[in-house]
Amino acid sequence: MSATAENDTGTRSGGPGGRRAGRRPATSRSELEHIALEMFSEQGFEQTTVDDIAHAAGIGRRTFFRYYASKNDVAWGAFDDQLTSMRAVLDAQPRDVPLIEGIRRAVLEFNRVEPAEQPWHRRRLRLILQTPALQAHSTLRYAAWRQVVADHVAERRGEPASELVPQTVGHACLGVCLAAYERWLADDSAQLPDLLDRVFRSLEDGWGSPA
Repeated sequence: MSATAENDTGTRSGGPGGRRAGRRPATSRSELEHIALEMFSEQGFEQTTVDDIAHAAGIGRRTFFRYYASKNDVAWGAFDDQLTSMRAVLDAQPRDVPLIEGIRRAVLEFNRVEPAEQPWHRRRLRLILQTPALQAHSTLRYAAWRQVVADHVAERRGEPASELVPQTVGHACLGVCLAAYERWLADDSAQLPDLLDRVFRSLEDGWGSPA
């Protein structure tokens, strides 16, 4: 069903929670995300409700929940689908490719963003990394990301994913990603793929070597 099937009638124009004047109803997940991210930036994550987002998007509350289980999930976009794709990229790595090199390739693909989406991706990462109200939810997402890496490491090593080394590699890879994200948010001239490539090559080479 199209997102326009449950458009609200009599939505407000302008103001917090009101539909922007002249804006047509959101008809895709991406459009809804952009509207929500804009509102989070303008009036704060905690101050913005699901009803506010639905009104601004020109859709009904039930339509919002067809896209997302909660407001917290908006910040993460299509994260579950991206994790599935990341797992597939890892599984496709040739056996002769070094472990961290294969993970680096998968992480770069996971973080590939079209140029037009770059400003929105900055808003998304800033929201995720800097919003206290999202931290508990983010912990669950981080754990799911680490598990994809740990499962790959475990398969390569022939041991359970719960073992120390697979779990450690998962934590280490997430840590370098977060460091790259934070640097990217702090430096408008930086390119996220370059930062990720640099930190993963440093991880592969050993941090005792020159960057």
